[in-house]
Amino acid sequence: MNEVDEELKGLTGQEAKQQLKKFGPNSLPEKKQPAYIKFLQYLWGPIPWMIEAALILSAIVQDWVDFAIILLLLIVNAVVGFVEEHQADNAIDSLKKSLALKARVKRDGKWKSISSEEVVPIDLVRLRLGDIIPADAELTGEGTIKIDESALTGESLPVDKKSGDTIYSGSIVKQGEMTAVVSATGAKTYFGKTASLIEGANNVSHFQRAVLKIGNYLIIIAIVLVVLILATSIFRGDDFLEILRFSLVLTIAAIPVAMPTVLSVTMAVGAKLLSKKQTIVRKLSAIEELAGIDILCSDKTGTLTKNELSLGEPFLIDGETNENLILCAALASKEENEDPIDMLILNSMPDKKELGSYKINSFTPFNPSSKRTEAA
Repeated sequence: MNEVDEELKGLTGQEAKQQLKKFGPNSLPEKKQPAYIKFLQYLWGPIPWMIEAALILSAIVQDWVDFAIILLLLIVNAVVGFVEEHQADNAIDSLKKSLALKARVKRDGKWKSISSEEVVPIDLVRLRLGDIIPADAELTGEGTIKIDESALTGESLPVDKKSGDTIYSGSIVKQGEMTAVVSATGAKTYFGKTASLIEGANNVSHFQRAVLKIGNYLIIIAIVLVVLILATSIFRGDDFLEILRFSLVLTIAAIPVAMPTVLSVTMAVGAKLLSKKQTIVRKLSAIEELAGIDILCSDKTGTLTKNELSLGEPFLIDGETNENLILCAALASKEENEDPIDMLILNSMPDKKELGSYKINSFTPFNPSSKRTEAA
């Protein structure tokens, strides 16, 4: 461990709790709508309006059979859409918890791995190759690291960072290893401020636009025809109740009352089939969007492994032993990084106390170019 690591003690557990209480968790605030608001949204829109108009007309003329059928279709459509998206939201929340990011911070003088949500300002964090930076921070110590900031800036090439430079939440360490002092967390990070700018954006899918277009077209036709019937009937002196009955028949005939229900049920069946393939659908309209894709590009090798590391049989030259090889490898590893390879090597040592008799003067973290970690 270098001298900078020894000088920076990080926060104590009590100080971290005070910081967490003062600044809040290191996460972006989510505005969740009440369940009843989400349900009522399925009763709002051009086609639901027409169905509700037919419902009111059937109640006025006391046609209770039509009233019951129309009301049932309206409720079934809303319930199917609401239940499917509610289940998807619950599944996504569970997935978020299982995939929660971890961060290595120094607390009470010891390095420990905690949830990134618990990271607070002034925390001392350890960053190494492949880490996602949990919060905005200022680098300390010697050396340089390469940071991938493409998610924030769009720049595809990694950026060199040295001591004193600011690194941003959501960036990825591509090369090197350093410590950093957290300067901002949650919504106050650069990423959090950017996310807040697009928080109010409300994208409408192709499916929703098509349904709205159909609904608007049918509404205009229905209104024009109803106005014509009313004008003709009033001119002829027909009974007002009869006029309403004709208007009800026209309204029901002009709108596809069962269309929202059929669409919701069809996409719900698709969501069920996708769930069996470990795919979570959050919005039912996303199924139609996915169906419109011609080419899907994915960067994945598809390699299947046991997700377990093990040491193979070493190749030794004359005079070298397996124990000495493990010792040298352990001296070029850092336990505080909690790197899977480093931990495997350290756990393979018969006696870790043997490392205490050595002093590390310099440490070079893993470099993809040289494909090695060095210590002297």
